Amino acid sequence: MTAQSGELIASQIGANLPHLRRYARALTGSQSSGDKYALASLEAILAGEADYDSGLPAKVALFRVFHAIWSSSGAPSGETEEDTGLAAKAQEHLRRLTPNTREALLLHTIEEFSAADTGTIMGVSASEASELISIAYEEMSRATSGRVMIIEDEAVIALDLEAIVTGMGHSVTGIARTEAGAMDLAAKAPADLILSDIQLADNSSGIDAVNGILAKHGERPVIFITAFPERLLTGEGPEPAFLISKPYTEEQVRSAVSQAMFFSSTETLKA
Repeated sequence: MTAQSGELIASQIGANLPHLRRYARALTGSQSSGDKYALASLEAILAGEADYDSGLPAKVALFRVFHAIWSSSGAPSGETEEDTGLAAKAQEHLRRLTPNTREALLLHTIEEFSAADTGTIMGVSASEASELISIAYEEMSRATSGRVMIIEDEAVIALDLEAIVTGMGHSVTGIARTEAGAMDLAAKAPADLILSDIQLADNSSGIDAVNGILAKHGERPVIFITAFPERLLTGEGPEPAFLISKPYTEEQVRSAVSQAMFFSSTETLKA
């Protein structure tokens, strides 16, 4: 690798690192575990020990290296020290899924890779990748259902999220537009999962609202929605395990909700 090509690869990695870390977190359900695999991928590439194919789109090449390392480790579904309580229950669900389905679903929906690119990353054909995605949706829809709280100040988006969630077989406990409203709703109607915007109607924080609810009512999975996901994926502190970018697609919401219901232990964000 020449110095010039090395600089180009480093630049490409830097541009796609937030996306890799998001994927790794959603895949493992843990910031520490996800970052461990992301870091191992970067170190292998920079040391020239990984098959980073510069002939592929940069993001595809990076994720392909990550997936090779992830697969070679046995694709564990969580760290032992975190595998307690609700998390242990979630991991038991995960072990029942067909191998590789979660990876395919996340790559296709959250990271928006085509079926062909998903197959390239995973080392399977496009048709096999499509089949894995379909299986994941079917198995997850059978495995979990619950009550979802929506914290969103834009009425159209809130109603759209409600329609998607109820269409998946979940119930919605209510919609809150402010931090205070979210705290009141949580006290009146307990939820199994929280779907929250970051910036709320009165300039209050969805992050503060979620942390307040979890502190008062206990752990539950959380999905954050934001137009600027890179601001929450800096590696400088605790981050959300599940993060959807605005504008989102129905597939992204469905995937994140299904994943979050499995990983029922969520590390919170500090405002």
